Parts: sequence; structure tokens; C-alpha cells
Amino acid sequence: MPTVALVDDDRNILTSLRMVLETEGYKVRTYNDGASGLEGLTDEPPDLAILDIKMPRMDGMELLRRLRQDSELPVIFLTSKDEEIDELFGLKMGADDYIKKPFSQRLLVERVKAILKRSAARSAEAPPTDTSNILERGKLLMDDERHTCHWDGRAVTLTVTEFLILQSLAQRPGVVKSRDALMDAAYDDQVYVDDRTIDSHIKRLRKKFKVVDDDFDVIETLYGVGYRFKE
Repeated sequence: MPTVALVDDDRNILTSLRMVLETEGYKVRTYNDGASGLEGLTDEPPDLAILDIKMPRMDGMELLRRLRQDSELPVIFLTSKDEEIDELFGLKMGADDYIKKPFSQRLLVERVKAILKRSAARSAEAPPTDTSNILERGKLLMDDERHTCHWDGRAVTLTVTEFLILQSLAQRPGVVKSRDALMDAAYDDQVYVDDRTIDSHIKRLRKKFKVVDDDFDVIETLYGVGYRFKE
């Protein structure tokens, strides 16, 4: 039974989301500010966290920044209609998804299911001798079963969404993948995301790889078409 942590200063949202998620069979823990959320998520990590952006003591952005220092916990942001910049910044920082308030509780449940499904599928370790799920492209080495990624022998920690996008590109070097194709690879069919979401994930992927190799340039942008992994 997966555990979902809710961090929001709106007690009505905490109560309503807790009820709907528990009805779906999830264990739920709630926190009403970022500081208590950070302590709880660090001491006892859940399987997924849903964070509000604007909160007292510590906002959702700072909470995610601190979590990302040593954790790739799947995160969904809750944002208000006027927080477009925050949405994009949150994705660049490593959020897996975001949902605008007011939102459909059913939509949120479907996105929770989709992210947990992708995460669970990559959590089981393969036998040491099994190389069928290893993807190697030049300096890139991806282990699908172990959800590990290395560039030129150096580890690069990716979120589930980032891993799936890169894997989709690297599987067919030279082939252009549209944003729609990358959405299909990284998201459940019932989950809607727009073009900016994919663009933000690509930017974060490039940033992570440039930390280990400043000359990293294998993800190419074809403006108006999509992205491809260099042959």
C-alpha cells in the first residue's frame, strides 16, 4: 500500500485529498507547512509527495530544493492559476508534475496512480547477470530495472519522468521525437500535460548532465519539430 504525503497550509484541501486518496487505498500523511513537511518527508520518506507552493515557514519551492539534495522522491506540485512562472521553475527543479488549483480530485488521483506506477516498475532490481535492460549509447549507460544512469562512468540521478524521456530519445538515436511522442513515453494516457512540461524536463536533463560533463550536447532541439539523441 503506497504512502502519499500531502503538504499544504489549507486544511480543507488536506482533509478532502486525504479522504479521496484513502478511499483509493493509499496511506496518507499530512503536513500543514513546509518546515514540518521537510522533517516528516526526510525522517520517513513516502512513495510520493504532493506539495503546495505557497506555504508558511517554508514554501514548496524551497522544500523541493532541499529534498532534491539527496532524494529523487516523486513530487507533484499544486499551483494557483497565476503561478505560471512557478510551475515552470518547479519542473526545472525536479518536480514530476503539477496541477493547477482549483483541480479535479479525480485528475489528481489519476496522476498519482500514473507516477507511482512508473516509479514501481523501475524499483525492482534485476539479477546481476541480466543485461537485457541495459541501454548503452556512447558515453550513456542506462539500467532500466535498477533505474540508474551513468555518463562516461559518472552517475547522473534522474527522476522517473526524466529517465523515461531520456530513454525514449536514446533508444533510437537520430530519430526525431515530437513532444507528443515524449509525453506518451513519460506519462499515462489519461494524464494531460502541455508542451512546456516536456521542454522543462529536457532543460533539467541537460543541466544535470552538464554537471558531470560541461560539453554534453547529445540532446538536440529541432525547433517546431521536437528533440533527438545524436547518432
